[in-house]
Amino acid sequence: MFEEPKPKKKLTPSQALLKAQQNCAYQERCQQEMRDKLYGWGLYTDAVENIIASLITDNFLNEERFAKAYSGGKFRIKKWGKIKIKMELKNRKISEYCIRKAMEEINDADYFKTIKELIEKKSREIKGGKMQIRNYKIVQYITSKGFEQNIVWDILKDDSQC
Repeated sequence: MFEEPKPKKKLTPSQALLKAQQNCAYQERCQQEMRDKLYGWGLYTDAVENIIASLITDNFLNEERFAKAYSGGKFRIKKWGKIKIKMELKNRKISEYCIRKAMEEINDADYFKTIKELIEKKSREIKGGKMQIRNYKIVQYITSKGFEQNIVWDILKDDSQC
């Protein structure tokens, strides 16, 4: 038969603070992420905001540090472009200042190198067809990963002139 899901155990503010500290020590978190978790643990607004303030004071939560770690990881590991990273940081309610600082962490030379690698990878995957259609498919793929369309086209044009 169908079993009723067990109700989640609500945590006291002191239990939640300890669990939140462990959570933040394990991995960088943003304030909104922690706020959502705390509400999910059955806490009310006052307790949530007090815990968030405590986590910030004790340096468990730091938006700028989170933004830098997030952008660096998504760029290096998932090969995301700046547009997609910025959009995701905005969705996490990260400030414009922190987003700018995070974007500074992405080295321009590495950025262009990554675009070129993605172009080469996609070029090998696309078989036959007209060059214009191939290039269009390549640009579509790379812009879907959050890279700027004009930069991708410029690199494609430079590579075809060699």
